[in-house]
Amino acid sequence: MIRFRLYTIAAGLSLFLLGGCSEVTEPTPLTYSQLLTGKEKKTWSLVSFEVIDEGEGSGTIPANNLFNGACEADDQFVFYANAERKYEFINGPTKCSSSEPDVLLTDSWNFTNANATLEFAFPVLSTGKLPFIVKSLSETSMTIEIYLDDIQGIDASYRFTLSSSSTK
Repeated sequence: MIRFRLYTIAAGLSLFLLGGCSEVTEPTPLTYSQLLTGKEKKTWSLVSFEVIDEGEGSGTIPANNLFNGACEADDQFVFYANAERKYEFINGPTKCSSSEPDVLLTDSWNFTNANATLEFAFPVLSTGKLPFIVKSLSETSMTIEIYLDDIQGIDASYRFTLSSSSTK
């Protein structure tokens, strides 16, 4: 009889202790798409680039060196988190002329996880979609690289670093 009571008390205590436990939820890491677009959209600005020729890098070069003036250097890339994967290349705060539109290019983007390829129109090189390898991506920084080895056997690539401080 005493043994039965001890088992009953032990079982009751076990149920009480186990019933009081709660599952610890761990935060879910953001996916590449979420890092790229935020919840609604994210704006990126070109910060620097590097030319890599036959394995030798040029060193980091400020993005301003790619453009004729400040009006082009502050243009921005906006990636949307919608089903259409909308993408816009927009004028930054400084326009080259007052008649220039706010949105310079509208297209879509695509990301393939298997090989970390981000395809989008990058007006610095082309207004058509280009396949960039995502070298690194965080909430505020992205480094992408395009390889030129498919074009006439050239062993070179361009690496671009973008920064984001605007997320919705």
